Amino acid sequence: MEYVHLGRSGLTVSRLCLGTMNFGPLTPPAEAHAIMDHAHEIGINFFDTANRYGGPTTPPGQVGQSGEAHSGWTEEIIGEWFAAGGGRRERTVLATKLYGPMGDWPNESKLSALNIRRAADASLRRLRTDYIDLYQMHHIDRDTPWDEIWQAMEVLTAQGKVIYVGSSNFAAWHIAQANDTAAARGFFGLVSEQSIYNLLVRQIELEVLPAAIDYGVGVIPWSPLHGGLLGGVLKKESEGSADPGRRRLHGRAREVLEQNREQIAAYEDLCGELGEEPANVALAWLLQQPGVTGPIIGPRTIGQLDDAQRALTIELGDDVLKQLDDLFPGYRPAPEHYAW
Repeated sequence: MEYVHLGRSGLTVSRLCLGTMNFGPLTPPAEAHAIMDHAHEIGINFFDTANRYGGPTTPPGQVGQSGEAHSGWTEEIIGEWFAAGGGRRERTVLATKLYGPMGDWPNESKLSALNIRRAADASLRRLRTDYIDLYQMHHIDRDTPWDEIWQAMEVLTAQGKVIYVGSSNFAAWHIAQANDTAAARGFFGLVSEQSIYNLLVRQIELEVLPAAIDYGVGVIPWSPLHGGLLGGVLKKESEGSADPGRRRLHGRAREVLEQNREQIAAYEDLCGELGEEPANVALAWLLQQPGVTGPIIGPRTIGQLDDAQRALTIELGDDVLKQLDDLFPGYRPAPEHYAW
């Protein structure tokens, strides 16, 4: 396993981040525990979750445990695993998030100082730990001033309940606002930003990536395979895979596939020429992008977790990177992308 600092911080994290959104609805607790144990065995120390994970989000056509699903279930599964001891908590850099509603009553969502305090305490109870390594704002809250947000985060860090603060789905100017306000208060500010980033979706190259690099904010890409579209989906279709756990494409995902079928087919052909699985090439490409700490992988099985390790050893040459850019054109940093 490879390790890097998270943004400008001194925190060391693995270059693959274990995403846990499948835990509960798609991956039963016992299997989730085995996946987390195996993640430690192969050197992954960075786990990502959120307070809302575990709700009834099973995609159509997938067999899940939606009858038991509820927001907070995933954190509870991780908490049960921590409670088993054996250094599990100590070896884990734990990241969770808040923003979405956890109930129907006022102040049970977003980033008011009240909800930040309540949400953090609730996550700590579910996770059976007394601190969160990385507490992330899952979305921007346009109704709450930054001074209020940072005051609440300062209290949590002073209490030892939160070590670092991160963001997710922020625009570049949100990152600038957040860190400039934090600096004015003498607070460390954001150390990470989770954004959707993959070969098919590269908009963060316009402004978010340059801002993150300038402010020392590590970028943690989510959906690195774009819902499975970069994971060899056409090959699997043609082979008629009988794997019951394989992702089936429905709705919007199916539409995106049809809109990009020619590109994805050419991509899979290129991966075949390289002798590599498409999913691993997509991850390796992200690992070679400036400002990227490491992508979030969301395995549903131990086998999928093992497969992802290959991405760490793939070195894409300049010629391959150019071919990928030709297939999936990216963006120059703004304003040069659209102006002189």
